[in-house]
Amino acid sequence: MDRLDAMHMFVRVVETSSFTKVAHEFATTQPTVTKQIAAMEARLKVRLLNRNTRGVSLTEAGALYYEKCKAIVNDVAEADKVVQVRQTQVQGQLRIGSSVAFGRRVLIPLALEFMAHNPQVQVDLSFEDRYTDLVANGIDVALRLGKLADSSLGARTLGVNPWVLVASPTYLRKRGTPRRPSDLKEHATLIYSSVQGNDIWRLRNASGEPVSVAVTGRLRSNNLSALLAASRSHMGIAALPRYVAHDSLEAGRVVEVLKTCRLPEQEIHAVYPSPRLVPQKVQSFIAFLQGRFDAEWWETLPRGA
Repeated sequence: MDRLDAMHMFVRVVETSSFTKVAHEFATTQPTVTKQIAAMEARLKVRLLNRNTRGVSLTEAGALYYEKCKAIVNDVAEADKVVQVRQTQVQGQLRIGSSVAFGRRVLIPLALEFMAHNPQVQVDLSFEDRYTDLVANGIDVALRLGKLADSSLGARTLGVNPWVLVASPTYLRKRGTPRRPSDLKEHATLIYSSVQGNDIWRLRNASGEPVSVAVTGRLRSNNLSALLAASRSHMGIAALPRYVAHDSLEAGRVVEVLKTCRLPEQEIHAVYPSPRLVPQKVQSFIAFLQGRFDAEWWETLPRGA
């Protein structure tokens, strides 16, 4: 038995004046309680309790020790209570991570809505396009796109992130509209280096067969907004997440290319440091996200996000 448990046992012996009652409280035997108090007195080299047939009473040293032990036991109980309450209530700081584009266009409006529903939560948003160690960076939950590597992280699948090929009408009038994936070889392409770093675009054609096309282009970037801007400026064909291209598609600034073909979709996951003892604020945020990435979810995003 550790020292804190022994202190708690001593406090309860004083308060109940009964070794037997305390043994019942601690699910042990009366001789065990007696031995713990005797061991405490031996370690302190002082008698704490006077024992007689009518019960127990405190010695002068015991009375001083009792007050200190009682304060310690109460402080520990209060500390436990504070943590348990925070574990079961939606409150405190919630640190959320995401990639830059997804964070700016998708996560920000969702986080603001979550905060409006949970006024006791303070949100800290962290956007990085590089891999982020959740534990080392103190991230409570992160939204990640693509297949997850095997790890000790907890994870919940939220939906999928579809991609599309887009180009401006002006570009297509000048260079022609590709009719099949192999036509992309003859076009200027705008390459997202974080995903298409090897200059190979992989699609499924109208028959569902996988097709790989080697592409070339004057611009590559790890920033999706840069590629969208270049596409709108008639510089070529870009592969973009639909949520990035949606407003420009709606406005007619770009149009979808090779509509009958499909680019690979990315899974959207909420990941958190451990699947065990997940804080209530994290559970609540993930529950809030459930259903937000159903079919055509990008159409519900605020305009110009």
